[in-house]
Amino acid sequence: MLGVPKPDEPSKAPPSPTPQHPLSPMGEACSRMDLTAIHQILVSMHYRDDEGSNELSFQEWTQQMRDMLDARKQGDFAFRDKDFKAAIDCYTQFVDVGTMVSPTVYARRSLCHLMTDQPDAALRDAMQAQCVYPDWPTAFYMQAVALSKLNMQSDATDMLNEASQLEEKRQKNARGP
Repeated sequence: MLGVPKPDEPSKAPPSPTPQHPLSPMGEACSRMDLTAIHQILVSMHYRDDEGSNELSFQEWTQQMRDMLDARKQGDFAFRDKDFKAAIDCYTQFVDVGTMVSPTVYARRSLCHLMTDQPDAALRDAMQAQCVYPDWPTAFYMQAVALSKLNMQSDATDMLNEASQLEEKRQKNARGP
Protein backbone atom coordinates (compact mmCIF):
# COMPACT_ATOMS: atom_id res chain seq x y z
CA MET A 1 0.00 0.00 0.00
CA LEU A 2 1.39 3.38 -1.04
CA GLY A 3 4.76 1.83 -1.82
CA VAL A 4 5.36 0.77 1.79
CA PRO A 5 6.46 -2.88 1.92
CA LYS A 6 4.35 -5.26 3.95
CA PRO A 7 6.15 -6.58 7.05
CA ASP A 8 6.39 -10.08 5.56
CA GLU A 9 7.47 -8.75 2.15
CA PRO A 10 11.26 -8.62 1.68
CA SER A 11 12.47 -5.13 0.88
CA LYS A 12 14.00 -4.71 -2.52
CA ALA A 13 16.31 -2.12 -3.98
CA PRO A 14 14.51 1.07 -4.99
CA PRO A 15 13.72 1.40 -8.67
CA SER A 16 15.84 3.63 -10.85
CA PRO A 17 14.65 7.22 -10.90
CA THR A 18 12.22 8.02 -13.65
CA PRO A 19 12.20 11.77 -14.16
CA GLN A 20 9.17 13.19 -15.90
CA HIS A 21 11.38 14.70 -18.60
CA PRO A 22 14.48 13.55 -20.46
CA LEU A 23 17.77 13.80 -18.63
CA SER A 24 20.71 15.78 -19.96
CA PRO A 25 23.89 13.90 -20.92
CA MET A 26 25.21 14.62 -17.38
CA GLY A 27 21.98 13.32 -15.87
CA GLU A 28 22.08 10.18 -18.00
CA ALA A 29 25.72 9.51 -17.10
CA CYS A 30 25.01 10.01 -13.38
CA SER A 31 21.91 7.82 -13.44
CA ARG A 32 24.04 5.05 -15.01
CA MET A 33 26.93 5.84 -12.61
CA ASP A 34 29.17 6.03 -15.69
CA LEU A 35 32.21 7.75 -14.18
CA THR A 36 34.05 7.80 -17.51
CA ALA A 37 31.20 9.68 -19.20
CA ILE A 38 30.96 12.08 -16.24
CA HIS A 39 34.69 12.72 -16.59
CA GLN A 40 34.33 13.52 -20.30
CA ILE A 41 31.44 15.91 -19.62
CA LEU A 42 33.30 17.75 -16.85
CA VAL A 43 36.37 18.10 -19.08
CA SER A 44 34.26 19.53 -21.91
CA MET A 45 32.34 21.93 -19.61
CA HIS A 46 35.59 23.52 -18.49
CA TYR A 47 34.64 26.38 -16.10
CA ARG A 48 31.66 27.92 -17.89
CA ASP A 49 29.37 27.53 -14.86
CA ASP A 50 31.82 29.47 -12.68
CA GLU A 51 31.15 32.69 -14.62
CA GLY A 52 30.71 35.61 -12.27
CA SER A 53 31.37 33.64 -9.10
CA ASN A 54 34.83 35.15 -8.65
CA GLU A 55 35.44 38.86 -8.61
CA LEU A 56 39.02 39.67 -7.74
CA SER A 57 40.38 42.97 -6.54
CA PHE A 58 43.74 44.26 -7.70
CA GLN A 59 45.47 43.54 -4.39
CA GLU A 60 44.49 39.89 -4.62
CA TRP A 61 46.74 39.40 -7.66
CA THR A 62 49.73 38.38 -5.61
CA GLN A 63 52.19 35.55 -5.91
CA GLN A 64 49.79 33.54 -3.78
CA MET A 65 47.07 34.13 -6.38
CA ARG A 66 49.35 33.03 -9.20
CA ASP A 67 50.32 29.93 -7.23
CA MET A 68 46.68 29.13 -6.58
CA LEU A 69 45.69 29.53 -10.23
CA ASP A 70 48.69 27.44 -11.23
CA ALA A 71 47.54 24.70 -8.82
CA ARG A 72 44.13 24.73 -10.49
CA LYS A 73 45.72 24.61 -13.94
CA GLN A 74 47.94 21.68 -12.92
CA GLY A 75 44.87 19.99 -11.44
CA ASP A 76 43.04 20.50 -14.74
CA PHE A 77 45.89 18.88 -16.67
CA ALA A 78 45.97 15.93 -14.26
CA PHE A 79 42.16 15.65 -14.40
CA ARG A 80 42.16 15.67 -18.19
CA ASP A 81 44.90 13.03 -18.21
CA LYS A 82 42.98 10.90 -15.66
CA ASP A 83 45.71 11.22 -13.03
CA PHE A 84 43.06 11.53 -10.34
CA LYS A 85 45.34 11.39 -7.29
CA ALA A 86 47.48 14.25 -8.63
CA ALA A 87 44.33 16.19 -9.53
CA ILE A 88 43.04 15.78 -5.96
CA ASP A 89 46.33 17.17 -4.61
CA CYS A 90 46.33 20.15 -6.97
CA TYR A 91 42.66 20.98 -6.47
CA THR A 92 43.17 20.70 -2.71
CA GLN A 93 45.97 23.29 -2.94
CA PHE A 94 43.60 25.57 -4.87
CA VAL A 95 40.77 25.12 -2.33
CA ASP A 96 43.05 25.53 0.70
CA VAL A 97 44.17 29.00 -0.39
CA GLY A 98 40.53 30.02 -0.25
CA THR A 99 40.78 33.26 -2.23
CA MET A 100 38.59 31.99 -5.06
CA VAL A 101 35.75 29.52 -4.80
CA SER A 102 34.95 27.32 -7.78
CA PRO A 103 32.03 24.89 -7.91
CA THR A 104 33.70 23.26 -10.91
CA VAL A 105 36.84 22.48 -8.89
CA TYR A 106 34.68 20.85 -6.22
CA ALA A 107 32.75 18.83 -8.84
CA ARG A 108 35.98 17.72 -10.50
CA ARG A 109 37.59 16.80 -7.19
CA SER A 110 34.39 14.94 -6.27
CA LEU A 111 34.73 12.81 -9.39
CA CYS A 112 38.43 12.25 -8.64
CA HIS A 113 37.44 10.93 -5.21
CA LEU A 114 34.89 8.62 -6.83
CA MET A 115 37.53 7.36 -9.27
CA THR A 116 39.88 6.61 -6.37
CA ASP A 117 37.18 4.85 -4.34
CA GLN A 118 36.62 7.62 -1.78
CA PRO A 119 32.83 8.13 -1.91
CA ASP A 120 32.65 9.96 1.45
CA ALA A 121 35.10 12.61 0.26
CA ALA A 122 33.28 12.73 -3.09
CA LEU A 123 30.00 13.48 -1.32
CA ARG A 124 31.62 16.24 0.77
CA ASP A 125 32.98 17.94 -2.34
CA ALA A 126 29.69 17.62 -4.21
CA MET A 127 27.96 19.23 -1.23
CA GLN A 128 30.55 22.03 -1.23
CA ALA A 129 29.84 22.64 -4.92
CA GLN A 130 26.17 23.00 -4.01
CA CYS A 131 27.04 25.47 -1.22
CA VAL A 132 28.94 27.61 -3.71
CA TYR A 133 26.29 27.35 -6.44
CA PRO A 134 22.98 26.24 -4.85
CA ASP A 135 21.04 25.77 -8.10
CA TRP A 136 23.74 23.97 -10.09
CA PRO A 137 22.44 20.62 -11.36
CA THR A 138 25.97 19.18 -11.61
CA ALA A 139 26.43 19.50 -7.83
CA PHE A 140 23.26 17.48 -7.29
CA TYR A 141 24.22 14.91 -9.92
CA MET A 142 27.61 14.38 -8.28
CA GLN A 143 25.90 13.96 -4.89
CA ALA A 144 23.60 11.36 -6.46
CA VAL A 145 26.54 9.30 -7.70
CA ALA A 146 28.40 9.55 -4.37
CA LEU A 147 25.27 8.60 -2.42
CA SER A 148 24.72 5.64 -4.70
CA LYS A 149 28.33 4.51 -4.15
CA LEU A 150 27.61 4.75 -0.41
CA ASN A 151 24.58 2.45 -0.92
CA MET A 152 22.16 5.24 -0.04
CA GLN A 153 19.90 4.53 -3.02
CA SER A 154 16.83 6.42 -1.84
CA ASP A 155 18.84 9.60 -1.21
CA ALA A 156 20.66 9.11 -4.52
CA THR A 157 17.35 8.87 -6.36
CA ASP A 158 16.09 12.03 -4.64
CA MET A 159 19.25 13.92 -5.65
CA LEU A 160 19.02 12.69 -9.23
CA ASN A 161 15.42 13.84 -9.45
CA GLU A 162 16.24 17.20 -7.89
CA ALA A 163 19.08 17.71 -10.36
CA SER A 164 16.84 16.93 -13.32
CA GLN A 165 14.21 19.36 -11.99
CA LEU A 166 16.86 22.08 -11.67
CA GLU A 167 17.96 21.42 -15.24
CA GLU A 168 14.40 21.63 -16.50
CA LYS A 169 13.89 24.93 -14.63
CA ARG A 170 17.17 26.25 -16.03
CA GLN A 171 16.14 25.34 -19.59
CA LYS A 172 12.75 27.03 -19.17
CA ASN A 173 14.44 30.18 -17.85
CA ALA A 174 16.89 30.17 -20.76
CA ARG A 175 14.01 30.05 -23.24
CA GLY A 176 12.15 32.82 -21.46
CA PRO A 177 8.47 33.07 -20.54
